[in-house]
Amino acid sequence: MTLPAVLPAADATPSPVPSETTTPAVPTIRDAHESAAEAATWVEQNWSTWLAIGLRVLLIVVIAAILRVFVRRAITKLIDRMSRTASAVDGTALGGLLVNAERRRQRSQAIGSVLRSVASFLIIGTAALMVLGTFEINLAPLLASAGVAGVAIGFGARNLVTDFLSGVFMILEDQYGVGDTIDAGVASGEVIEVGLRVTKLRGEGGEIWYVRNGEVKRIGNLSQGWSTAGVDVTVAADEDLDKIKATLDEVAEKMTKEEPWNELLWGPIEVLGLDSVSLDSMVVRLSAKTMPGKSLTVERELRWRVKRAFDAADIPIIGRPAPAADDAPAPDPTAAVAAPSAYASATSPQSQAATPLTPPSVTK
Repeated sequence: MTLPAVLPAADATPSPVPSETTTPAVPTIRDAHESAAEAATWVEQNWSTWLAIGLRVLLIVVIAAILRVFVRRAITKLIDRMSRTASAVDGTALGGLLVNAERRRQRSQAIGSVLRSVASFLIIGTAALMVLGTFEINLAPLLASAGVAGVAIGFGARNLVTDFLSGVFMILEDQYGVGDTIDAGVASGEVIEVGLRVTKLRGEGGEIWYVRNGEVKRIGNLSQGWSTAGVDVTVAADEDLDKIKATLDEVAEKMTKEEPWNELLWGPIEVLGLDSVSLDSMVVRLSAKTMPGKSLTVERELRWRVKRAFDAADIPIIGRPAPAADDAPAPDPTAAVAAPSAYASATSPQSQAATPLTPPSVTK
């Protein structure tokens, strides 16, 4: 028995064979024209907004630059005018303040630098925020982050901030300047440089001290105002007071008129009179106002002239009395460490008695 063959129907069509690769569609000129038209439409719809934002940013930048230049020049002219005014006014109108060229230059430079930096920071910072606001950027997170960062930096560098602020107020208030002799507590000497963070002092031995402005709690300025030169002359109690006063008046009048002492003296040398009187001596005091820091120089010259004038007038000057036996200085206790035997012999009662300086006996 054979199975019948299955024949395909006459109207059946063969199934298509799928191709392995698909050819991409090539854009036509019509598609490119449509894309260009859409881009042109989008640009046409937004060009006015872009132009407005660009012009606004440009206007902010130009105004900020012009304002910064104008403010910096105004600060510079103001500082220069203040310096010229301070140099034109005499020392009496300024409370006797000695202001030299170097001091004015450094003070003006420091004040101008601080003011210009603050003005530039405010102007540029405000312009930057306005530019960001023009692009509709949310500034709240940015300002919050900047505030947190500023607090962290200020807390970590609080000593630096303290030094800087102290230096700014010291310079603005003119507490001291170059050439002044000050006592800053931690160090003392002549000011050779004033900075916003550190002040440089030269001590009496020539050493240079770097003092942080934030560490200065008190300042004693020995160069502001005026100094006082005082000289005490000790004479015998039986000397003629009229003769002494006439001699001192002559010395004072002559010294006041001579150069360069007439520039160092800010007033006449006054004979104040008797400062003290004892059984065998009396002390006459002279006093004068001098330029700051020149009192010792005036005192030395005044003593020199008084001594020569008294020698010419045959008026003896009595020196300081020698210390009594009871006022003799005690031996140094530290000598016991270096030489115990010598210290013990020096402090023993037997050593304080007078002993004859006789040569030792020689036994044959």
